[in-house]
Amino acid sequence: MHQPTTTRMTPAPAPADLDARSFRNGMARLAAAVNVITTVRDGEPYGFTASAVCSVTDTPPTLLVCVNRTNRTHPVIAASRILCVNTLSGPHEELSMAFAGGASAASMAERFRHGEWTTLATGAPVLADAAVAFDCRVNAFHEVGTHDVLICEVLALREGSSGEGAAAQGLVYFDRRFHRLA
Repeated sequence: MHQPTTTRMTPAPAPADLDARSFRNGMARLAAAVNVITTVRDGEPYGFTASAVCSVTDTPPTLLVCVNRTNRTHPVIAASRILCVNTLSGPHEELSMAFAGGASAASMAERFRHGEWTTLATGAPVLADAAVAFDCRVNAFHEVGTHDVLICEVLALREGSSGEGAAAQGLVYFDRRFHRLA
């Protein structure tokens, strides 16, 4: 006859306070695709580089994007409720840096001088040679700490060519550096 098994677990020690710096250092070890998130207001394009993007579900096609509320593109997305996630490939490292924030951040007009831009369903800028572009309507904003988590329904999608060479490489950010994936 089979006897039930009892397992005793030793409680783990209480975790030390986790500070923001330690968390950011840990997150730097999580590889992520590099994206440029774009939107438009009164015909003027806005955009920024982001890695906090992921799939939610395929029915309906939905993804999430995390945006710092201090980002100058945030109020434009909040007003327009549209955006495009442009996933970058190997040759786009310079373009990614142009759209990155920081004290030396380029103006929006200067950012969009990099690359060739078009539009799909929403009118948000679409990078012509993006690995893939997800054109979205923002259906919900969820406030979490310093960021809003945007739930985005994909209205249109355009895949880039899967050609050869550098254009076929993925671009990820890991350990505070860009890496190309073959």
